[in-house]
Amino acid sequence: MRPDDIPAIRSLDLFSDMSEDSFHDLVRGAYMQTFPPQVDLISEGDPADFLYVVVSGSVELYARWNGRETSLSTVRPISTFILAATIKDAPYLMSARTTEKSRLILLPSQDVRDVFERDNAFARAVVTELAQCYRTVVKNAKNLKLRTSIERLANYVLRWSARNGGATEFELAMEKRRLASFLGMTPENLSRAIKALRPYGLEIDGARVRITNRTDLELLAKPNPLIDDFTT
Repeated sequence: MRPDDIPAIRSLDLFSDMSEDSFHDLVRGAYMQTFPPQVDLISEGDPADFLYVVVSGSVELYARWNGRETSLSTVRPISTFILAATIKDAPYLMSARTTEKSRLILLPSQDVRDVFERDNAFARAVVTELAQCYRTVVKNAKNLKLRTSIERLANYVLRWSARNGGATEFELAMEKRRLASFLGMTPENLSRAIKALRPYGLEIDGARVRITNRTDLELLAKPNPLIDDFTT
């Protein structure tokens, strides 16, 4: 890994408070690699050999069972994934693939565990990040179990509008097939949900999203920070 790659991970909350010696031990065996789109990085069930840091591009986390596949989340810069499996030295519960050309830093899991054992600041940061991940999982479960497909789509759009500074027009962050999987519906159900939301002020044409009546859309969606705010 080049020296100018190091600040990309040193600034992360996970690594920012650890000692210089511990950080040196953590990155001494790390390396940066660029991957083209649609490259499988890990497969569920395999041992957790590395902790991954997404520096550029994006990575989809997904799972398969009994001939079915579902999209679980998309990881964007600059953030890590597969932390729990790395710390626990357990098999991956998810698979991962690039969705576009991406640069990733790979940190050997054994080095991560060794530093976790002796650096208190790093250990606290790991616990904090895992706690945040757990809260995100709970919110996703509430979203899937407590809302209809139409409500899930409406709230997804409102969240992405907020991430785009409250914009009323923006592009979908993923293709519709992946979006349907992420929201727990089939592509056909997604198409029906898009049509059903037109009277409530939402138009989706291809990847283009247009909110024409935010008040009506919010009245239908009923956004809730205990489900939709992933920063808390």
